Amino acid sequence: MPTRTISLEEYRSLIERLSNWGRWGSDDQVGTLNYIRPETVRSALQEVREGRVFSLAIPLDSKGPQRGAAGRFNPMLLMTRDGGDAITGAYPSDWLNGADKETRSTDEVVIMPTQGGTHWDSLAHIIHKDVMYNGRSASQVSSTGAKKNGIFNSREKMVGRGVLLDIARLLGKDWLSPGEGIPGSTLEEAAKKQGVQVRSGDIVLVRTGHMAAARKRGEWADYAGGDEPGLSIDSLEWMKEKEVAAVASDTWGAEVQPFEVKEVHIPFHILAIVYMGLTIGEIFDLEALASYCDEKKRYSFFFAAQPLPFTKGVASPINPVAVV
Repeated sequence: MPTRTISLEEYRSLIERLSNWGRWGSDDQVGTLNYIRPETVRSALQEVREGRVFSLAIPLDSKGPQRGAAGRFNPMLLMTRDGGDAITGAYPSDWLNGADKETRSTDEVVIMPTQGGTHWDSLAHIIHKDVMYNGRSASQVSSTGAKKNGIFNSREKMVGRGVLLDIARLLGKDWLSPGEGIPGSTLEEAAKKQGVQVRSGDIVLVRTGHMAAARKRGEWADYAGGDEPGLSIDSLEWMKEKEVAAVASDTWGAEVQPFEVKEVHIPFHILAIVYMGLTIGEIFDLEALASYCDEKKRYSFFFAAQPLPFTKGVASPINPVAVV
């Protein structure tokens, strides 16, 4: 599946065709997450049969994939009170007013980019020609954070039916090669071969095997920032037709790189986030879940991945879980 080059003229026509601006009203800040309705969530509960839970997050520590691309770094955990302080009495239990001479505690501070590990991009993350989703001005994201379209708006939305589309297994590969794009026709083929129907309001997880390739070689290398397999622009028409609520993948940027439009950086992100209002998840660890789904021949599950409620955040680290 070589990457198809798309002309700037064709790309601009896609913006007109895929745009959801105004679809859910001028005040809307969650876009396609509107497809997740109470009945969608109730129906998703029927996907739980064994009660087994899979975490789809990578560990948050200094051994993560970030190498400085886009100014991102791996999480840093700093202890403000550790066991040594407890032993030496450096931090007495003043908060107990001295009543307890035995109890001590430990505390920490975490410093990390919100997109340093497994995360959701909000609809305030991408700007195109000075505007973001629903036609709002980029000025709505200031040095104090996002006044509109921020991740806080989706804090009660990221729960429902999840569907895994295992593209690597579909193609008989351990992993896709950098530059391999995934069009909508391949997503549809995967769903049919797996015997799963993608419904309105589903959260679709796409496995390329790119993370598995990094683990196989024993280092992240250019996983975060280099060329990668991923979703092609063509897949967005499929997602709009299916009314997909959100999409996530096991790559750093979700979309195929090198990019399909020579004149535009991250063209998939622009179409998806700015115009469709489609929330994107990145750096999802899908390996254990994919093995289970392949063994059981069942590719749908109850899914939950609530963002942290940063009131003005443009993204959020998450610990997504699939319950089968």
